[in-house]
Amino acid sequence: MRLHVNNHEYAVGDLDGATPLLWVLRDELGLLGSKYGCGIAQCGYCQAGQLMSAAALLRQKPNPTDADIDAAMSGNLCRCGTYPRIRKAIHAAARSAGR
Repeated sequence: MRLHVNNHEYAVGDLDGATPLLWVLRDELGLLGSKYGCGIAQCGYCQAGQLMSAAALLRQKPNPTDADIDAAMSGNLCRCGTYPRIRKAIHAAARSAGR
């Protein structure tokens, strides 16, 4: 199989036909820009912004409320719409940091 990615052509060896494209890109070709996020194969579009915003919030408010989190994260768009899971992860990070 041959893939054209970012103006480059890659030859890919024999793979199971059920192998997700994401795994081929990351594991076979070593192209790490695409991410596995939110519990389903996605692009990782939001991860950098989510992490930076969450880190900044936790520096300012070590024990944020849901409203604090929603306000701090409002500029980040997640294609999969997992905002409740992101909020839960921020609460978990806050608890973990407080130990």
